[in-house]
Amino acid sequence: MNIIIAGDGEVGAYLAKLLTGKGHNITIVDPHIDVLESVESHNDLLTINGNSTSIEVLKNAQVKSADLLISVVHDERTNIITCALGKMMGAKQTIARVSSFEYYQEANVEKFKSLGIDELICPERVAASECIDLISQAAATEVYDFSGGKLSLLLFHLEKGAKFIDKSLKDIFEMKSNDNDDFTILAINRNNLSFIPKKDEIFREGDYVYLITRPRGKKFLLDATGKGDLEIKNVMIVGGGRIGRMMASELENKLNIKIIENNLERCNKLATVLSNSLIINGDARDVDLLEDEDIRGMDAFVAVTDNSETNILTCMLAKRFGVHKVISLMDSVDYIDLAQRIGIDGIINKKLITASYMTRFTLDGDVSNIKCLNGIDADVLEISAKKGSAVTKRPIGSLRLPEGAIIGGIIREYESHIAANDFQICENDKVVVLCLPGTVEEVIKLFNKRTIF
Repeated sequence: MNIIIAGDGEVGAYLAKLLTGKGHNITIVDPHIDVLESVESHNDLLTINGNSTSIEVLKNAQVKSADLLISVVHDERTNIITCALGKMMGAKQTIARVSSFEYYQEANVEKFKSLGIDELICPERVAASECIDLISQAAATEVYDFSGGKLSLLLFHLEKGAKFIDKSLKDIFEMKSNDNDDFTILAINRNNLSFIPKKDEIFREGDYVYLITRPRGKKFLLDATGKGDLEIKNVMIVGGGRIGRMMASELENKLNIKIIENNLERCNKLATVLSNSLIINGDARDVDLLEDEDIRGMDAFVAVTDNSETNILTCMLAKRFGVHKVISLMDSVDYIDLAQRIGIDGIINKKLITASYMTRFTLDGDVSNIKCLNGIDADVLEISAKKGSAVTKRPIGSLRLPEGAIIGGIIREYESHIAANDFQICENDKVVVLCLPGTVEEVIKLFNKRTIF
């Protein structure tokens, strides 16, 4: 595909690197010459220094030949204008990053489509939703639902006491035979190395384990991974920006919410939109303030300021005070491994959120969902099987999946199934597949009609 990315910093640069690695022809437009020089020195792509709302700049970027125009500048008005102009000048499909939650109302989405903007993405909105999911599934380090929760991707960190430790994959499935069809293990991340385990693989303390489960398999997994069923009642949120505000709005009538925000003007604004949340004006890095606000009595602590270092530091303080569930927003992908090593339970990254959403539109197959995982170089796809495709010709155990890919589960109409060797995928089934680097396109071919054995 010919893809134009309009950015103004790290998000656009990260997306350009990601999509270049998947074989697309990428042109990145950015007003910062230093960003372009950095991207160009490590990737085979075209860079244009300038403002993406300039007609001349879009002409130079060959927007008339663009299959996809993505605008992820921090200013949503720039993104809206860029996509509207780009569509008028010939771009086949456009996606704009926005910040205002009101734009997602159905009537407003239609207005944007009439302007030539095909899709909207609000990373802050998705980040808030992921934080809420992590609180609701408190024992997991990462949570992602497919088809409304019929199947769920969970990440567990195996700490001392977990029943999985020193057990093989075969042992785990024999621990409780009734639950064999309720979950399956997709991958392990051990010492920054990610791999799909064989039956004789022994699980170790410190492993990060990715699983696909049906709803009824969660109880067994919580027990087996040593997490138990952690009940969340009291939540402290650091940062009263868009993410913190949306979280509080969703949770304040269900849980006890405290928000710590350093900006007094923002505190006053929060007070006008939240009715059941306690808003505190102060610096969450102040240990005395945390103690005064009963940090030890918190079940969950979520740091979502615009500063990754502040988020990491305050999460470390929360851990020291014994908070069970600690979640941090990270702007830099490079911080994810550090955050996991120091015990942060949940990590939210807007770059990966944006990449997950955008990548779906660059794939040939009928991919309804794609999740770029935190802390592991892998994607999880939800993809539909087309009539006559290779995956409908043989049971799963006989499919020639590329090494580094594994099928986790299948959603057939209203039913979910965990993948088994004798399971036959049918036309229109939605299939959840974990793909390590270099396998996505090969997997998609197996689900396309034209592919045969």
